[in-house]
Amino acid sequence: MTEPLVLVPGLMCDAAVWSHQVATLGADRPVQVAQHALSDTLGIMADRVLAAAPPRFALAGHSMGGRVALEVLAKAPERVTRLALLDTGYEALAPGEAGEREKAGRYRLLGIAQRDGMQPMAEDWARGMVHPSRLADQPLMHAIHSMIVRAGAAQFEAQIRALLARPDRTQLLTGLRLPTLVLCGREDAWSTLSRHEQMAQLIPTSQLVVVPECGHMCTMERPEAITNALRSWLL
Repeated sequence: MTEPLVLVPGLMCDAAVWSHQVATLGADRPVQVAQHALSDTLGIMADRVLAAAPPRFALAGHSMGGRVALEVLAKAPERVTRLALLDTGYEALAPGEAGEREKAGRYRLLGIAQRDGMQPMAEDWARGMVHPSRLADQPLMHAIHSMIVRAGAAQFEAQIRALLARPDRTQLLTGLRLPTLVLCGREDAWSTLSRHEQMAQLIPTSQLVVVPECGHMCTMERPEAITNALRSWLL
């Protein structure tokens, strides 16, 4: 029987971020998209994934969803058949000034959401999340903005708390022995290609795929390329 697939969205994302993948890959296997609700730790998000998922499943996470996928593996490695990490990371919040900059940047956006509303925050945030050439793609940007607005400020605040308290999962990566796809948009300015090269080096059973002319929102920017990469990973 074809193994089920669980897809985990990232920060402020919902099933829309996986729409092409669900429609295409769901033609020959059960596909489920995780929902984070107002969970404010990655561990609670992982618990929600495990509670809803089949006994055994392939697992793919994008952005924050990749970090949630690693927490799922830390909790129940026997349930995951294969892993895909897309435009994500594995390290804890950096110490010192770098960590403080990240914290300040995230709370600056939350301040915009609380003061001016979700639409202005979405427009500010999304500018750095896609390849520069896609900023004029109105259907794409509208889809991203709408998804962020749907999430709301309370979910944004909860997910910021989760990300700032994220654990370091370097040791987990080095112990992975399941088929693993590490995928990155070449121009991802938030979670860089060099980070994904490091992840691929840490995971003995990994394959690195780099998507050209693509930023952080890879599943929506280059849906066909991402779906094809996932299809190959699932074989």
